[in-house]
Amino acid sequence: MAAKDNTMPIVSKMFCSSSQVVLTVRRRPHVVYGGGFVVTDCSQNVVFRVDGCGILGKKGELILRDGDGDDLLLIRRKGGIVEALSINRQWKGYTLDYDGSQKLVFSLKEPNLCIVKNNPIRISIEPKGCSKNSDFEIKGHFSDKACSILDYKGNIVAQVGVKREVEDNMASKDLYHVIVKPGIDQAFVFGVIAVLDYIYDGSTRC
Repeated sequence: MAAKDNTMPIVSKMFCSSSQVVLTVRRRPHVVYGGGFVVTDCSQNVVFRVDGCGILGKKGELILRDGDGDDLLLIRRKGGIVEALSINRQWKGYTLDYDGSQKLVFSLKEPNLCIVKNNPIRISIEPKGCSKNSDFEIKGHFSDKACSILDYKGNIVAQVGVKREVEDNMASKDLYHVIVKPGIDQAFVFGVIAVLDYIYDGSTRC
């Protein structure tokens, strides 16, 4: 009998590992590289890069690239009058096809930190179906680099943390790790982390 496939491709199946993966995030200084961060594996190979508005020149826009520099996700914050009237700002992540067309793959509601505190941030996988079985939420405090992404059953699919040796060091905000569970789309996880970095005044923000 064939084993059950537990992969959850959102951006691409090629970013779903059959085993747990621990990746390291290192922020890039604004003045040197224009902001953003780099994600490396245990062998120090670059797996993903995130460019923020310091590089792109546009506020509320982020790009997730693979280790070769190819675009994987274009992430934009919904703006205009709708945003001004809304309690929650919304971010949308799009995959980019070879012909330049965009396909919406996830939406994230940014909490209004002045009104609601400690409420989980919700992520919807697109296109929306009849069920919420593919939705996620974030619990914890990304600003402290201590939070988790949970699936609709409450299972942790990815966890952000700081290694003990840098916990009491100023570098802890510039260097942290992300544990991604087996079968989970790592590109999706770091697309979400890119948004969190921007929301909480990280290196992706101008």
